[in-house]
Amino acid sequence: MPINRPYEGPSELPGIIPVFPLDGVLLLPRCQLPLNVFEPRYVEMIDDALKGTRLIGMIQPAPAAIRGLGRSGLASVGCVGRITEIAESGDGRYLLNLSGISRFRVVEELDVETPYRQARVDYDPFASDFTPDSGADKVDRSTLLRTLANYLDANRLEADWESIKDAPNEALVNALAMMSPFGAREKQALLEAPDLGARADMLIAVTQMSLARTSGDGDETPLQ
Repeated sequence: MPINRPYEGPSELPGIIPVFPLDGVLLLPRCQLPLNVFEPRYVEMIDDALKGTRLIGMIQPAPAAIRGLGRSGLASVGCVGRITEIAESGDGRYLLNLSGISRFRVVEELDVETPYRQARVDYDPFASDFTPDSGADKVDRSTLLRTLANYLDANRLEADWESIKDAPNEALVNALAMMSPFGAREKQALLEAPDLGARADMLIAVTQMSLARTSGDGDETPLQ
């Protein structure tokens, strides 16, 4: 999906953004995330975003063990996206698509009056996110496709192999990472991978672990 407002680097993004914590949800640069927004505080967040930058930070809640220690209730890294498509449902919900722009590191969560959460963030550690196909040459594409085929066979799933084979490395790796059925911990690790090659290697590893579990005990439940 094309974006009318391209961003060239970290300096073009605001340092304070609204954040939308969702467990197990992953957004990556130049990928699309569909959302069904119905909770009143997040409907208000969308309304406010549409009046301004149209930007929302997708982030996972911190693991329960961390929250239990009284630390921040947010993961340390998320991804900011721009609202590029939106529709009203007629019953108070928004149906929208976010286009991923860049990952960010949370500097601090702010004490705000809005019903939704906001954070001061830093994009500089992820400056390479603004360069399309950065690290694409490091992807072990043949192993990734072979592992995907094995996973699909083991779980009796089908895929559009023509589209998969035609997809460039960045689109392939990030789409598979976002659609993967793995748990919040794995999704966070995929988000924080330093480059595209590392993300592909991690995706291969967690998929192979899931296959090993399936073949070992007959349980086809994805790795959690």
